[in-house]
Amino acid sequence: MSTRTLTENPTELRPRRRLLRGLPWLVVRQHRTALASVLALTVFGVLWIVYQRHEMLQLVQAAGWPEKEVRYAVDDSRGYGVIASLLSGLPLILAVFVGAPLIAGDRENGTAQLVTTQSVTRRQWLVAKLAFAYGLALVCGLVLSAAFTWWWQPHRSLFYTKWIEGPIFDNTGPVLPALLLFVTAMGITVGVLLRRLVPAMAVTLAFMAISAYVWDEIRMRLGPTQMFTYPKDTELPARFAESYEVDRWVGNADGQLFGWGTCAEATDEAQNACIAKHGIVNDVIEYLDHDQMAAMQWTGAGILLAGTAVLTAFVLWRVSRRPL
Repeated sequence: MSTRTLTENPTELRPRRRLLRGLPWLVVRQHRTALASVLALTVFGVLWIVYQRHEMLQLVQAAGWPEKEVRYAVDDSRGYGVIASLLSGLPLILAVFVGAPLIAGDRENGTAQLVTTQSVTRRQWLVAKLAFAYGLALVCGLVLSAAFTWWWQPHRSLFYTKWIEGPIFDNTGPVLPALLLFVTAMGITVGVLLRRLVPAMAVTLAFMAISAYVWDEIRMRLGPTQMFTYPKDTELPARFAESYEVDRWVGNADGQLFGWGTCAEATDEAQNACIAKHGIVNDVIEYLDHDQMAAMQWTGAGILLAGTAVLTAFVLWRVSRRPL
């Protein structure tokens, strides 16, 4: 009777097919809480962007936009504040709660030694862990960057924040995926060096603050600045509305430049005398144009990806050479 049953129902004995098997499945299962949390934040972020964009368009179109100019600042809305907080906090979450514990946690609780004494090598274990962390960072970065760019790019005139500033520049185009990969790699590297979970997370948090400051300085230098000269005390042409002013000067007819406050005297007579003395006839601005944004973003993304590659190579070398 048992033989007949087995013959009649062969499908009951077949194992369920999984999308992931072996070591990748083990890594995903091990970090399923972090995976579910980050993916949930990503889905929430995309849905919230879609909702806020729809709400914004309803408001400005009711006021006659784009046929007429509308005074509306997306940045002042509470909904935008939620998205800005999410996008600025996601690198921190990936670095501290995904990157730092990835290797350090396994070393501290002995999982690394256990896994690598089974049927997989140390390098296979490490590659599976890195693939999980980098895959998560890349998917989240691509999805959120695409959604935020879809919101900002056609309606950038309604945003008060300049395109060169972090909330826009770092969260559109290729920068966000590259940034998430880099901070994840940084957290992993700290975890490999410290080998303890809590210290690795604390040090990664400190490094995030330092790297944010450094990145702010790098961002402004990703593209060459340009100069534009126009007659003193006249209006700047409208084509510079989307340009970012880096510095401002005054100049004479010979092209010599002076600091903006060179003739900031206490009285009008003294100021006019200073202007006549130096022959100042022009205002000069040093600026970055909006047309440079794409090239600057790809340059910045390249720097971040190169940093990710260097950190990853170091992690592979360090783990393969040092005992677990």
